[in-house]
Amino acid sequence: MTASARVGPAVWRAGIDEVLNRIAGRFGRVEVRHRVRAFVLGLLADLPRKNCWTIAEQVGDATPDGMQHLLARARWDTDGVAEDLRDYVVEHLGEPGAVLVIDETGDVKKGSRTVGVQRQYTGTAGRIENSQVAVYLAYSGGRGHALIDRELYLPRSWTDDPNRCAAAGVPTDVGFATKPALATAMLTRALDAGVPAAWVAGDEVYGADPGLRAALETRQIGYVLAIAGNRRLPTAAGPIRADVLAAALPRRAWQPLSAGPGAKGQRYYDWACLDLPAQQQARSDAEGCGPGCWWLLIRRSRRTGELAFYRCHSPAPVRLIQLVAVAGRRWTVEESFQGGKGLAGLDEHQVRRWLPWRRWTLLAMLAHALLVVLAAGEHAAAAPPAGQIPLTCNELQRLLTRLVLDPARRPADPEAWSRWRRRHQYRSRASHYRRQAAGLS
Repeated sequence: MTASARVGPAVWRAGIDEVLNRIAGRFGRVEVRHRVRAFVLGLLADLPRKNCWTIAEQVGDATPDGMQHLLARARWDTDGVAEDLRDYVVEHLGEPGAVLVIDETGDVKKGSRTVGVQRQYTGTAGRIENSQVAVYLAYSGGRGHALIDRELYLPRSWTDDPNRCAAAGVPTDVGFATKPALATAMLTRALDAGVPAAWVAGDEVYGADPGLRAALETRQIGYVLAIAGNRRLPTAAGPIRADVLAAALPRRAWQPLSAGPGAKGQRYYDWACLDLPAQQQARSDAEGCGPGCWWLLIRRSRRTGELAFYRCHSPAPVRLIQLVAVAGRRWTVEESFQGGKGLAGLDEHQVRRWLPWRRWTLLAMLAHALLVVLAAGEHAAAAPPAGQIPLTCNELQRLLTRLVLDPARRPADPEAWSRWRRRHQYRSRASHYRRQAAGLS
């Protein structure tokens, strides 16, 4: 089968219609349904930056008012659309052995009024910055991976200030929750909804939390969660640090295995695994945990010798290669962040309040999931032509833009938009000058 026989605008239009028809019942008014469709297609467009202004101009609106209204004030079932997104991803990518991956990402922000912002560490910048941080849940299966849920992290500087929260539209029933608690809530929602998954993966923030581990053990869900080398683990000789246990391993304990394919080939490391006592594990975490097996998994770089540690659990015995494969799946959430931000504007919102943030991130996740599902369909149809890699989400977006979005687009009046932007900038500048003058008087 040639590429032209299985890749084309008709298939992609049908895919767009499928996902947008799935969520249509969450909007009471036809005008809002049309606006959401335009918004999602705008997120998929090839724009240098995506916000309500650029998306509105891209889809032919005269002003950004309609897009801003959609996020901030229009009446629609945001949580219902989130459920539809999750079901859409599971329907196309679901498999019993899938991995649910939890991780956080931050967006660097200016000022202090954007909901959740404060000076805090964000991996996006690799340092402490004035930023907004959210925890995401990704679904990772053999056919692809996509983000299916998110929760905004509100620091105590926000939750301890009711007036500040009220000004940002934070609901009164939203209080402080740690990142592991937010992750546990999302995992509970997904598993209660019947999402097929056998494993959970996450970094050290989540591996160190006994409540999250106990919740998964109670549900008989396996996990491979990173921990710090100085974390003490239960052993027959009492609690011992993970790095001390690793240092005592003989050379024969290490096996070279791949954690999965990467951009530059297979990701080979040396791996070792130690059994942890089940009874002491259960007593140290929570009473009532179900039966199972517990391990310390250790990864060693073949180039630098650097060690990484994972606390693991499975309801039944599994081979080392299975734990390694789950550990490797954790990186898929980073790929989802990269795709969601680079292709669907996940981090480019210019909204300050609670509800607009939830709606922007949700629609950006939906747009990226559409690309993932369409690409997975192409991969399942046939192998790529000789001498070509399979169709990627990045390449699919380029084709989708040129062959589907641009031909159907209604161009906006560039002069009208120029006048609108200059009027808005004039009013903003005048407002800044008035506030500055008031402060000097």
